[in-house]
Amino acid sequence: MPFLDPVFWTALAKIIGVNVVLSGDNAVVIALAARSLAPREQKRAIFWGSGAAIALRIVLTLFAVALLGVPWLKLAGAVLLVWIGVKLLLPAEGGPEVRAGDNVWAAVKTILVADLVMSTDNVVAVAAAAGGDWILMAIGLAISIPLVIFGATLLVGLMERWPAIVTIGAGLLGFVAGEMAWEDLAIASLTAPWPGSMRYAVALACAALVVALGQLLARPHGTAGARAQAAHEEKRSEQGP
Repeated sequence: MPFLDPVFWTALAKIIGVNVVLSGDNAVVIALAARSLAPREQKRAIFWGSGAAIALRIVLTLFAVALLGVPWLKLAGAVLLVWIGVKLLLPAEGGPEVRAGDNVWAAVKTILVADLVMSTDNVVAVAAAAGGDWILMAIGLAISIPLVIFGATLLVGLMERWPAIVTIGAGLLGFVAGEMAWEDLAIASLTAPWPGSMRYAVALACAALVVALGQLLARPHGTAGARAQAAHEEKRSEQGP
């Protein structure tokens, strides 16, 4: 039975991990879209908007799982995942701008449209982590999406308190990218002679690449921010109290 297979549980943990790490913005969108409603209507908007978003995400991921069977697409998806992982480590440039709905269905529509626009990274990552297993993908999404929606505040707080969680998440995306690239049919003739353990070596190398590249690219942002702050403080001191 698959439920007794350690590979099943490892893949399920990867699906939940990447979806939780990447879904913070989506959870924020849900909160923002319903912020102008009365408390009772907020609960209805979040319930129906979240339900619609979950259904949409499952349908999109099913398409992604099917498309990843086409040669070269796994390699392209791996490159995309590497970039998503790197971007996760870069300083945020402001949150999403979301117009609050003035009634329940307007809020639901806003949630659905925003989730559709913002779900590319989630869909590709979950499809890759599922490894083509539709049942595994559906179980992973069913578990992780409600966790993100109803635990968004806790999740954001944990990430702010322990930034290492974001770094681990970015590394996980790199690991999944390496596995996905190794499995692409276009390079099957090149990977076939190598032992199966080589797949994990490539995945670990991709994870290290994502973390190293993300930290390297984040450095100029930090330096620029420090210089701007220093210049601001110097200007204030020159102007006096």
